[in-house]
Amino acid sequence: MSGDRLAPPTLYLWRMVLFLTVTGFLLVILAYPSGRIEAFFFANPGLNGLIVGVLFFGILYALRQTFRLWGLARWVNDDRAETGEILSRLPEALSPLRAFFDDEDEEMRIGASSLPSVLASIEGRLGESREILRYMVGLLVFLGLLGTFWGLLTTVSSIGALIAQLDAGGREAGTLFAELISGLQEPLAGMGTAFSSSLFGLGGSLILGFLDLQLGQAQNRFHNEMEEWLMARAESDRESR
Repeated sequence: MSGDRLAPPTLYLWRMVLFLTVTGFLLVILAYPSGRIEAFFFANPGLNGLIVGVLFFGILYALRQTFRLWGLARWVNDDRAETGEILSRLPEALSPLRAFFDDEDEEMRIGASSLPSVLASIEGRLGESREILRYMVGLLVFLGLLGTFWGLLTTVSSIGALIAQLDAGGREAGTLFAELISGLQEPLAGMGTAFSSSLFGLGGSLILGFLDLQLGQAQNRFHNEMEEWLMARAESDRESR
């Protein structure tokens, strides 16, 4: 088959790896020796653990989808002198091309009028992967806000209960102050829950947002190069007829 070779998404993959490396380095600096990240995490380990889990899954998913583009580009660039296995190795994202292969010799024949529909179908299949990643970005923001409101509700209710329990009549100022300090521990814990969840949720959404940006750019580049390749293929078929 003729046509220019498609470039693998090496640049975007390296950007992802570099960004994750720098982010991990910053987290290590914040975590050791002060232990701040650990303290923030255990302010609400259940919700923060869920946020970290979603973030970890999103990172793996973004990297997997980027490597998927590598496989698509390799299929196009592959030297298919032996055409017997073309259709058996056709990636799912490029399955719209299956209708344009000749049943006898498995040679692809595509007309210029069919290009828009083929490209739109391929673009839609590629875009499905980004929808999941975008949902996880929004999910991280939601979990962060959920922890914020949860912590604030805990704080407000605790302060209300503390004020109701305090009775200043006939009591020494020192005893009253000691009870006030003791009673403020629960509201402060609620504030820790609120701000720690916001920190992890918004930070995780920032990381996944950058990965989603790189994946989108890689997919757009692949789509543009695929369009050029199909146009060259259609032009070659038109000239050979």
